[in-house]
Amino acid sequence: MNTEGLVEVVLPGKVKPEGLQIRHGAIPAPGPGQVVVRVEATGVSFAEQQMRRGRYYDQPPFPFVPGYDLVGTVSATGEGVAPGLSGTRVAALVKTGGWASHVIVDAADLVEVPDGVGAAEAETLVVNGITAWQMLHRTARVRPGQTILVHGANGGVGSVLVQLARAAGVKVIGTASSRHHDALRARGVVPVDYRAENVPARVRELAPDGVDAVFDHIGGASVVASWGLLAPGGTLVAYGSASTRDDEGSKQWPVLKLLGRVWLWNSLPNRRHAYFFNVWAGRALSRNRFRARLRSDLARVFEALQRGEVVAQIAASLPLTSAAEALRLAESGTVAGKVVLTP
Repeated sequence: MNTEGLVEVVLPGKVKPEGLQIRHGAIPAPGPGQVVVRVEATGVSFAEQQMRRGRYYDQPPFPFVPGYDLVGTVSATGEGVAPGLSGTRVAALVKTGGWASHVIVDAADLVEVPDGVGAAEAETLVVNGITAWQMLHRTARVRPGQTILVHGANGGVGSVLVQLARAAGVKVIGTASSRHHDALRARGVVPVDYRAENVPARVRELAPDGVDAVFDHIGGASVVASWGLLAPGGTLVAYGSASTRDDEGSKQWPVLKLLGRVWLWNSLPNRRHAYFFNVWAGRALSRNRFRARLRSDLARVFEALQRGEVVAQIAASLPLTSAAEALRLAESGTVAGKVVLTP
């Protein structure tokens, strides 16, 4: 009989980080087609920062357990699941529920983590790696020799994206505060200080004919400027609305406004393209295809990690019960990479 017990972090409402609650209970039993994953690492994504403010556009009603992704070991299997899956280290994209010691996941949603890859390393590359890979190779379809602009090049997604781009032979301009510039230069990225420089003017100096792709998580005025920096045939990939994180009012409006701009820009008689990237896109239409892509793309990211093309950037590692401190640190803007929680 398992006597470990369940530990999970609850977001009770719109609260400061210290308003998070720790809840204890019994480890749930898996249903048909499900497994219980004993979590070894989960993390703080930008999504949780929005969720605690009630600003993530499709978050569930309060209270709920946040946690966008996780890495752990299968500890129990339900009916219809191969018993041999027990003991396997896996990764999963869950959107919510990951900030817990044990999580029920559909077995079909699991991606095996290669031997030799640590749990915290793998965690930094689940949602961030899938997002970066799919935006680069499925949406923008970058090619060697092209030049791209990555906003937030030191962040969770940005830090993975610039490394994957460099591995693909792409030239990268990355925005970040000056404290991160040396690290970006070491990765072959041309840094731009978004606090001290006029970003559009500086990018035009570096790429007079425009860039082939822009990856913009900021939204608002930034995404308009990003569109104007594209070369003919270039692609804008918008994947967030960070500039509205602390706003009040409708949480859907920033995304709807962004979608409207994307539709308008694509209707114009020009050769540029705009996309709003959502890692969950297509799941409702074809769950099997979504799962196949997720397995394939995350496997490629893990392969890049094993080849040394990507370095897992762990900003900090804290216990699950220190989720408030971890969230506060992630929101501070002072760290590079991803803050990891380890139950």
